[in-house]
Parts: sequence; C-alpha cells; structure tokens
Amino acid sequence: MSPIKYTVLITGANRGLGLEFVKQYALDGYQVIACTRKINKKDELHQLQENFKAISIHKLNVANFSSIDLFAKSFKKSIDILINNAGIYPDSSIDHIDYKIWLEAFKINTLAAFKMTKALLPHLKKGQLKKIASLTSKMGSIDDNSGGGEYLYRSSKTALNMVMKSLSIDLKPYDLSVITLHPGWVRTDMGGPNGLIDADESVTGMKRQIDKLSIKTSGQFIAYDGKKIPW
Repeated sequence: MSPIKYTVLITGANRGLGLEFVKQYALDGYQVIACTRKINKKDELHQLQENFKAISIHKLNVANFSSIDLFAKSFKKSIDILINNAGIYPDSSIDHIDYKIWLEAFKINTLAAFKMTKALLPHLKKGQLKKIASLTSKMGSIDDNSGGGEYLYRSSKTALNMVMKSLSIDLKPYDLSVITLHPGWVRTDMGGPNGLIDADESVTGMKRQIDKLSIKTSGQFIAYDGKKIPW
C-alpha cells in the first residue's frame, strides 16, 4: 500500500456503496474520513478500520444540518475529495404519496449534499485535488424517464443534479470540480438483490470517473462506466 497522500470524506460510509468507497480508497493509501449516521463498533466499517489505520470514523447525520456545521467547525484538516453518498430511496406511486417523507427525501438526497459542500468548502479549497462527487441516479434524468412513478426518489435526484450543475459553475473560480455520478443498478440494501452489478464494480468505475475529473470536465452527469447521462 502506498503512503497516505490525499484525504477523502465519504458520507453514508457504513454499508453498500459508501463502505466500498471506504475500502477502495483505503487500499489506494488515502486518509479516509468515514461518516455514518450511527456508530456500531461491530459493523463492517469498524472491522475494516482494524486493517486500515488511515480510516477514521465519525458520527454524522446529514439530515441534521446543525451537526454538519459542528462537524465542519471541529474538522481541522484539508479535504481533497468529498463524496456525497448518503441517500434514501422511499417507495411511492401516484396512489401512495407521503408528503412528509417526500420532504425528507429532498432534505437528505438534495439539500444535505449542498449543505455538506457549503460547510466543508473552506477545507476543500485547501485540498490538493479539489473534487466533489455526488451520487445520483439515472432515475433523476428527465429525458430517461420512460417508466413513470417513483415520484419521491426521482424528483429529489433531479433536484440534486441541478444543484450540482450550479455548484460546478459557482465553484469554478476556486478550481473546484464537481461530478454527478450514476452508480448503476447495484446489488445493495438500497438497490435490492436484482441489481445488475456488484458494489465493487460500481465503485471501481466511479472512482475512475473521479480520477479523470478536472475543471474542464466539471459539471457532467456520468455513469460509473463513463457514459454520459442525458439530463
């Protein structure tokens, strides 16, 4: 394993894609700041930490904006890559809509990613790589929507796409680049057992897109395999 070179912060790091991001960046020699809503010292994240001392685990609920502010103020290091991975997938149909949960979907899937970026902006400006990656979904593509339904999830991810597109423009003067990533249909707790790919394949691909990201390519909506997704 190479010496520690950069720092990556990952939200929703205790399972699924977040956990796989932690594993792969740790293997690459990064200092990994793994943020999770609940601390469970018996989970896979803590088991992974036993093998990689460069992983530090922090309790952070992205739905609690005050806790994000407190975390940002207490964090003293620079950040090279921010990965907004935390999200929820609430079921919905035209006949079954819970408006309270819909608002919660926007808060976690959309607003929290903006809040994390804004709160950690001073740390990102001091980083060497200056990259922000947010996990969205092709289900947030208006052009790609041929199936309808899933109002809560689709709309919150479409909003996330627009937020990140605007950030890619507003943060360009600071040499900060932004990418919005579709991980594919992955076999995880969220994606379910019928997904088409495993977490390791998805994250390997997304890491490749983050590696290739530059200020010239900032603002793109890209799948894990490098294909551009229509807005």
